Amino acid sequence: MERTGVITFQGGGLTLLGTEVKVGGKAPEFTVSDNGLGAVALKDFAGKTVVISVTPSLDTPVCDMQLRKFNESAAALGTDVVVLNISMDLPFANARFCAAAGIDRVKTLSDYKDASFGMAYGLLIKELRLLTRAIVVIDKSGTIKYLEVVPEVTNHPNYEKALAAAK
Repeated sequence: MERTGVITFQGGGLTLLGTEVKVGGKAPEFTVSDNGLGAVALKDFAGKTVVISVTPSLDTPVCDMQLRKFNESAAALGTDVVVLNISMDLPFANARFCAAAGIDRVKTLSDYKDASFGMAYGLLIKELRLLTRAIVVIDKSGTIKYLEVVPEVTNHPNYEKALAAAK
């Protein structure tokens, strides 16, 4: 599935691949890699509220700030909320970034293998093979409670709305 007219990168239109998800719908299953190359699936967080911060690459300033913002905010969300950051960055790069930046409350995960998450949520950018900037909040029952696909990839998401939805 391809969608155009949803996102831009520095003003130029891009194409999103995958199945579009909507608020109120069931969160699709996916499998990504943790920083030790282990498989992590959505079902691993059953019974918890899941906040997914989606970033193109942690090696860019906006993505860096997005991860740091969620890391700072994660403690206030409580123990029944898990915060994930999913990008196409390799697990080794994620581990290096987290060690250098002191990221300890957000699980960084990589969709590099087969874009399982990007395709399941309609967030894979065709032209770049990166994930577009987005926030997804999934409630304890597995329903998408909040979704923001940031229209301009280089802009920040609405942190306050996403965090409010997670509480």
